[in-house]
Amino acid sequence: MASAVRLGLTGGIGSGKSTVAAFLAQLGAHLIDADAIARAVTAPKGAAITQLKAAFGADILDAEGALNREKMRHLVYGDRAVKSRLEEIVHPMVGQVIARQAQLAESSGATCIVFDIPLLVESKHWRKSLDRILVVDCLASTQIARVAVRSALDAAEVMKILAAQATREDRLSAADMVLFNDEITLDALAMHVQEIGTQFGL
Repeated sequence: MASAVRLGLTGGIGSGKSTVAAFLAQLGAHLIDADAIARAVTAPKGAAITQLKAAFGADILDAEGALNREKMRHLVYGDRAVKSRLEEIVHPMVGQVIARQAQLAESSGATCIVFDIPLLVESKHWRKSLDRILVVDCLASTQIARVAVRSALDAAEVMKILAAQATREDRLSAADMVLFNDEITLDALAMHVQEIGTQFGL
């Protein structure tokens, strides 16, 4: 049995990456969502909670016992060491789950596995385990406008989030394929994704 194509999918916040991931899944790709996994390990009683509480104090948890992502985001903005410690705790756990899900997808006969990884470019180790990398791209002004609407954040707050991510240039330089998702309709985006999917047997 031929190995599944391993397609890395990434893009900055507000780029439309999650929408593209959903379209690929509709076409038959097996989707592995790194952010969903990260949310699971930082949910109440999640695998990372004990270490996060020890590292950052009980105040970093919300009333339900999950990681307070807003508080964590503000801590990360102000201190690179905090960001590194957070990643040391969460990333290995997420990586283990991703590896298990990929193995299950392979054994079930998946032809294309999409690894939806927001920090794919920042985490240099992914390149060697992926066949292709698809970057969903748009202008920074579009990202700011989209995130401000969906998350009720002001432009300055969104710009802080952008500054903490890989630059647009870094993402584009890592890409094998780029889908420019700016000023196009949802139907047009779906058509572009379908064209890409045909390259991977979808």
